[in-house]
Amino acid sequence: MNDSTIPRDAVVIRNVTLGDEHAIVAIDAHNVGHRRDEFFKLKLRQALADTGIAVSLAAEIDGLVVGFLLARVYFGEFGMLEKVAVMDVLGVHPDFVGRGVAAGLIDQLRTNLLGLGIKVLQTQVGWDSPELIAFFQKAGFRLAPRLSLDLDLERTRH
Repeated sequence: MNDSTIPRDAVVIRNVTLGDEHAIVAIDAHNVGHRRDEFFKLKLRQALADTGIAVSLAAEIDGLVVGFLLARVYFGEFGMLEKVAVMDVLGVHPDFVGRGVAAGLIDQLRTNLLGLGIKVLQTQVGWDSPELIAFFQKAGFRLAPRLSLDLDLERTRH
């Protein structure tokens, strides 16, 4: 694996298509250790069914998908008055991690969202992912001014 940054013009960033499903599932399986076919089938269909606002992207090098991000636009979620975008998943093939693919995806998403008048991009990351936290921090993400809460429905009953 070469750790050098890939020239920006060698990476084609485009909207995702249904034809990207197999590549996306394979990249994700490399990264998380198991396949999530049904998750991505649902997420891709949601991304492509959104009302004309395509914000999910794929990164190609020499015609091969080497990275992707799936995002959606929300209008007034959780009491917010303005439109926001939420990035559900970001994935880069292990051979291309640290070479500018993810940064290219985020940069293109930023351009697309600003063009749509959307000023906020949200995502979540686990505390046990320091490399991903560092990447998002370098990309300009900051801690959100709200708490994300989980309720274990099997353990907590009132």
